[in-house]
Amino acid sequence: MKKIGLTLLTAFVGGAMALGTYKVIESKYADNLSFEDKQKVYFTSNPSAPVVSSTGALDFTEAAAAVTPAVVYIRTTYSSQSGSSGQDQFEQMFGDMFGQRVRPQGPQMASGSGVIISNDGYIVTNNHVVEKADKITVATNDHRTFQAKVIGTDPSTDLALIKISATDLPIVKLGNSDDARVGEWVLAVGNPFNLNSTVTAGIISAKGRNIGIIGSEDNQDQSNPFGRTRNQQTTPKLNKAIESFIQTDAAINPGNSGGALVNTKGELIGINAAIASHTGSYEGYGFAIPVNLAKKVLNDIKKYGTVKRGFVGVSFTELNPDVAQKLNINNTTGLYVNDLVEGGGAEAAGIQKGDIIEKVEGVPVYESSDLQEHVGRLQPGDKVNMTVLRDGKEKTFAVTLKADANPTGTRTAAVSKSAEELFNKLGASFQPLSPAQKAKFHVNSGVVVTQVREGRVFDSFEIPVGSIITSINKSPINSVADIDKVITNLRNGNLVISGYYPDGTNFNNMFQVQ
Repeated sequence: MKKIGLTLLTAFVGGAMALGTYKVIESKYADNLSFEDKQKVYFTSNPSAPVVSSTGALDFTEAAAAVTPAVVYIRTTYSSQSGSSGQDQFEQMFGDMFGQRVRPQGPQMASGSGVIISNDGYIVTNNHVVEKADKITVATNDHRTFQAKVIGTDPSTDLALIKISATDLPIVKLGNSDDARVGEWVLAVGNPFNLNSTVTAGIISAKGRNIGIIGSEDNQDQSNPFGRTRNQQTTPKLNKAIESFIQTDAAINPGNSGGALVNTKGELIGINAAIASHTGSYEGYGFAIPVNLAKKVLNDIKKYGTVKRGFVGVSFTELNPDVAQKLNINNTTGLYVNDLVEGGGAEAAGIQKGDIIEKVEGVPVYESSDLQEHVGRLQPGDKVNMTVLRDGKEKTFAVTLKADANPTGTRTAAVSKSAEELFNKLGASFQPLSPAQKAKFHVNSGVVVTQVREGRVFDSFEIPVGSIITSINKSPINSVADIDKVITNLRNGNLVISGYYPDGTNFNNMFQVQ
């Protein structure tokens, strides 16, 4: 009995020490952890009964109960100047299929959804939900409201990371979208038509869908199922759009954008982003961004203020029987290499024009999304093994991904009293200066601009990515927290931003706050 008691005591002490260690890590190093690691700490420190798959009995109550508290309602407000531009562009691109929009007199409004992924207030949503918004209001499931600021956006995947000032928030557990299977039951949770905390059920209809909706030009066909039928103007095409959607028949409607797609264990496997519909409402075809792609994007935004993306350096055409016939080749699957970027990773590895990309890391490539999603999760400098068919023989090349030589960032002002709103008006993301950068610019303080969003203050003043902000209103700036402090205590209605352009030329711009 003494031996058993000693064993139990040892186990208890060991468990307590483990939990204590996690608490120390959580308090001391939490800000440097990835969202996935932070969640591991959270769920280890806050154990709860696991949500088991309920597909056998077709009972989704446990999964819905686990997820609903962490899905938020997002309302965005646009000033007359920026709102009309942002709203019209949104409607040109997406019609009414993403967010519930109204046109009252005065400021324009829109709404969508978001998912809390960190208990200290980080929320994932769609870029198009918050793009160009002056004011972002977040309503939680327990009816609290917060003002949110945009930490960063990634138009290439239509993702955005925003933050509210709150603690001990409920979160949705990040799942593994690679494990999701066609035919698997899923739940869509969001706020369609302003109906808060709505849960719908369906199955995964397909994976790896590339529907050409991110950054694509408007389709002039009025029967276009993706809803781009409001007018015939076009929008610039993003040349780095990454699409590999999870398709589902769970009901998704206007306002669901940025909401959660979860499996029956209550794990987040996708961020709802689009529907295919002739009417702008549910017709059985919804699309979500895979969470495994979102993890990389969100962690990069939090850590660097922008997404560090590696590129293979090829342009290609998806093969099918018609394309193969035009190219006079026998292969009807894979990606035909049309051209190479000079100095790019593919050229350096030995890939040539006319090669057919058949596999990435040994996995067959049938569509562009098979390549794009895999590479989209990697960083510049990472290696990826690509198998190509050349002269009837397979060859495998280790391609080192290169950084984008011309990052688009998203280059890509009257302000309210809200600090979050003013931060959003600035329209930039920042990262503290390294000692080397301080030495280069001969400054003792500063942050580097890592992203500039179109139509905001930094864009208007032509302060580009790579610029150094040394002070605001003569207060030294070394972090985002310093920026928050200055704009929170703004008194005289003027915002003076000082710093250096990437070429070393200094600037001193004043912005009038109304």
